[in-house]
Amino acid sequence: MAGTRLRRRDARTDYWPGFVDAMAALLLVIIFLLTIFVLAQFFLGQQLSGRDTVLNRLNAQISELTELLALERAGTRDLQDTIATLTANLGDAEAERERLAGLLAASSSRASETSGALAALESSLDDERRISQRALSQVELLNQQIAALRRQIGALEDALDASENRDRESQAKIADLGRRLNVALAQRVQELSRYRSDFFGRLREILSQRSDIRVVGDRFVFQSEVLFSSGADTINPEGEAELDKLAEAIKELAVQIPAEINWVLRVDGHTDAQPLSGTGRFRNNWELSAARAISVVRYLISQGVDPERLVAAGFGEYQPLESGDDPQALARNRRIELKLTER
Repeated sequence: MAGTRLRRRDARTDYWPGFVDAMAALLLVIIFLLTIFVLAQFFLGQQLSGRDTVLNRLNAQISELTELLALERAGTRDLQDTIATLTANLGDAEAERERLAGLLAASSSRASETSGALAALESSLDDERRISQRALSQVELLNQQIAALRRQIGALEDALDASENRDRESQAKIADLGRRLNVALAQRVQELSRYRSDFFGRLREILSQRSDIRVVGDRFVFQSEVLFSSGADTINPEGEAELDKLAEAIKELAVQIPAEINWVLRVDGHTDAQPLSGTGRFRNNWELSAARAISVVRYLISQGVDPERLVAAGFGEYQPLESGDDPQALARNRRIELKLTER
């Protein structure tokens, strides 16, 4: 019996600690929830406070807009009242005008009977006189303005006449300068022609009377065989001897021609129409003619001729002296031409 009571007491004593722990845990949960609730209330209060501030500001703006709208409506009503008043006044004025027009018509019909109508007519006449006077004043002002415009037009016409006179004088001066320039150019051409004739005469003297060196028009012509071998651009010894004489003549000419004449000696290379073989240095007659002209210019420069007075050009077979393909025509077309001309 005693053992049974002891076991029951021990069983009751075992429940209490668990109960205490459960209550403590429940208390902690409640405290945690209360804390979260307080924080949520705090943040919600902050948000509500901010929204109240924004709402108050919006209410204030709505109040200002409401006042402005009320003022605008009041102004609109005033304008409407003013328009109504003006409309009424206009109606009264038109009615008065019609009444006065009726009275004027009646007075006109009784002008010979009433002195009042005569006074009205005299008043109208005075008004017409005043209107006429104003019109005359305006006409006088317009006449003055027209006179001023005429003076300005006259001044412009005088200036235009003076400008035309100056233009005619300028045109005359330009024409005179053109005539002088043409005369000067003609004199230059004549001087250059004279020096060309002297130069060619000197060349005839120093280069003898060879049949393969001749004058054709305003050009001095070397047959290519005098200077070059067939298909080559290297000057042979015989050609160097002839070009030495030519260089001396050019240097003598350079001393004689005045410095104001800007002359050059153009060296033109020409070939016949026979195509070149594919084994040589040159692909076509263009290259051969240009290379020969350049070789002559280089040799003259090496003999002391001023390079500024020399020009090289190649024409290939496209400017023949003679047509045909016989040996004599082909030989005459293979040539080096010298032409004295202005730059």
